Amino acid sequence: MHLGETRYVRSVIIVMLSSVLIVVAVGAQVVQTQPIRLHPQNPHYFLFQGKAVALITSGEHYGAVFNADFDYRRYLDALAAGGMNYTRLFGGSYVEVPGKSFGIVRNDLAPAAGRFVAPWARSGTPGYAGGGNKFDLSKWNAEYFTRLHDFLAEAARRGIVVEITLFSSQYGELQWNVSPFNRANNIDQTEAIDWKKVNTLENGNVLAYQERYARKLVREANAYPNVIFEIANEPWSDRPVLADVVNPYLFPPGWDKYPNSVDLPDDLTMAWQARVAEWITSEEAALPKKHLIAQNCCNFLYPVRQVLAGVSVVNFHYAYPEAALLNYGLGKALSYDESGFLGREDEVYARQAWNFMLSGGSVFDSLDYSFSVGHEDGSDAEPNGPGGGSAELRRRLRILSEFLQGLPLLELAPDNHTVKHAGGVYAHLLSSPKGEYAMYVDGNGPADLILTLPAGEYAVTWVNVSTGEKSAGGFRHVGGDRTVRTPEARGGVAMRLSRKH
Repeated sequence: MHLGETRYVRSVIIVMLSSVLIVVAVGAQVVQTQPIRLHPQNPHYFLFQGKAVALITSGEHYGAVFNADFDYRRYLDALAAGGMNYTRLFGGSYVEVPGKSFGIVRNDLAPAAGRFVAPWARSGTPGYAGGGNKFDLSKWNAEYFTRLHDFLAEAARRGIVVEITLFSSQYGELQWNVSPFNRANNIDQTEAIDWKKVNTLENGNVLAYQERYARKLVREANAYPNVIFEIANEPWSDRPVLADVVNPYLFPPGWDKYPNSVDLPDDLTMAWQARVAEWITSEEAALPKKHLIAQNCCNFLYPVRQVLAGVSVVNFHYAYPEAALLNYGLGKALSYDESGFLGREDEVYARQAWNFMLSGGSVFDSLDYSFSVGHEDGSDAEPNGPGGGSAELRRRLRILSEFLQGLPLLELAPDNHTVKHAGGVYAHLLSSPKGEYAMYVDGNGPADLILTLPAGEYAVTWVNVSTGEKSAGGFRHVGGDRTVRTPEARGGVAMRLSRKH
């Protein structure tokens, strides 16, 4: 056996032993727990750790495992302390450039030179554009998989669900120039292709490396109950097809461009995504656990035309409440999978969360720029990107999470009939046939709500969405229209209304 082959075998053995040891360390309870799944009684929520749950978070920019300088245990501690139960993680097939990608100054997804811990081993050949030696796509990196296992185990121990995003659009030459799949960055002679074809079936021999990588991550993550696989992040970005516009009255040249365009992936991208979904399901077919698959559909809102086979979670970025309302009939979990681009104020993202979740949403995931290397506790207070994030936002999102978890989630569905009129405010409402109502009133109060309710005695709880303070009351109603006045409030108020039996 040659020296290179000996090293390869040794690295494989190390990866396998590391995987076994870490899985054992997770404990029998985690390994034996059933994976998160759609709740059989209401598929718009999840069954996880024996409970019906909605997923709420404000998390880091997805590089926690492959950024060698990021202390992910400290990060997970911060999420758990803030009551967050979800995080998003990029698998390593896509990486960004420090200080340049999307104007993010301190970017977890852009490791410093030589600090990218990729799934693939480094070769002995210098020349990777992101610092260090080129990659050998035929060999796995034991350090990466040790970090991945530890991250998933630590998240599971804290009750945090992890969405593993396998792939992402490249967005342009800047990111493609540091991609491990780029011919210049590996020793495997991957074909020289246009970056717009990376995530299509017309990407030459890159496809085989993508498949090997996807199947590897699926196998490595199989033991963990807290995993959802996302096929690809923003797959429409490299090959967009204009499907609609948010504001049809906007004048050119911005009429058909972001942030007014609703873009979908083209047919080539959709065919490739279908193939990735098949890799996931076929790889898990012979494995003990079967995990949920998420499909990232578009920005803003759209009545989804095509959900791929095997997909259970429908993801939107920068979503309007209508994204949930338009797609509720799919009978799948609906996720606001990334927020941002609206400044640094906490209130705007908290309002997005309340509006989406009270419209039938299943997941809210705020992109939180207060998490960065050296600030894994979410304390980075300096301007850092095109969005927000702070301990204060996480405190506000915890109020939402606790409000939702206090509801009979399995009985609830969006209700477009009970609110007859909301004067000067916007109301989004979930209700149950048994007389449970949960509403978010977006705007300033007091405001008069005309509600059409059946006869009965009602208990009312108002929740200040900024402070969490509650006030209780009630009324007897003979049936028909009833005017209810909200408390004094700035930036919204939540209400739980229960008919006594």
